[in-house]
Amino acid sequence: MTLQTNMRAMKKTLVLIAAAAGLALAASPALAAGEAKHPRSGGFSFEGPFGSFDRNQLQRGYKVYREVCASCHGMDLMYFRTLAEPGGPFYDSHQASPAENRWVKALAAEVQIADIDTETGEPIMRDGTAADRFPNPYPNATAAAAANGGAAPPDLSVMAKARHDGANYIYSLLTGYAAIPQGLQIRPGQYYNEYMAGDLTPFMPEGTAHVPPGGFIAMPNPLTDGQVTYDDDTVASADQMAKDVAAYIAWASDPKQVQRKQTGIGVLIFLFIFAGVTYLSYRRIWRGMAH
Repeated sequence: MTLQTNMRAMKKTLVLIAAAAGLALAASPALAAGEAKHPRSGGFSFEGPFGSFDRNQLQRGYKVYREVCASCHGMDLMYFRTLAEPGGPFYDSHQASPAENRWVKALAAEVQIADIDTETGEPIMRDGTAADRFPNPYPNATAAAAANGGAAPPDLSVMAKARHDGANYIYSLLTGYAAIPQGLQIRPGQYYNEYMAGDLTPFMPEGTAHVPPGGFIAMPNPLTDGQVTYDDDTVASADQMAKDVAAYIAWASDPKQVQRKQTGIGVLIFLFIFAGVTYLSYRRIWRGMAH
């Protein structure tokens, strides 16, 4: 009788667990109401263990960053010389060093860098060099926030690492601006984006059955068709520019990504060969001996 009682108790427990799981699944759509859309794929060439960056795309992405994004967003961890390192957008196999790359030197010279005169000690502005960091558009975070309605634009140096699904998230966010849903209460200086994290439930009329996905973002839509002119004659649609700058930011967030992948593949090949040699040695040494 004791065994039968225990079996009945176990069956009841399993039924309760299944019922609880069913309720959780049924409740998940309600819990997900108002959440941002899942990032869509940009079809990037660098995804996966064998992927690599498209150099032309990186050059286009840098141009979008320089001509559009750099007016608000800095990349404080990036140096101009990094652009010419192996795998970078302006790498040249014939260069003496990244700092001597002619393209990088020309790009750096286009910007003005705040410095101190070594003779007088006075502050000066000088042409950039390959050894300089990318200039920040604002002197400090307070000035950045004051110039942007209280929301300081984030640094983009490691943005792809700081967001789940990095490049796809950036691409989706840049193309995720949509018409304001009916009934949504939105304040001046805010914009609706389907891929921005947030819950719009408190800003919809009470009793609204369907809460739109996404949230508010302080940055207006930065990209419009034809905003930049690509040097390789690629059509500069807003979607194309979003992909290109997302790829560039992904590379800037991890410039050694491809080299690390290649090293990992080499290590795996070595371990595979080593395992084979070890097995053959084992067979040779212990051949004919009882275990």
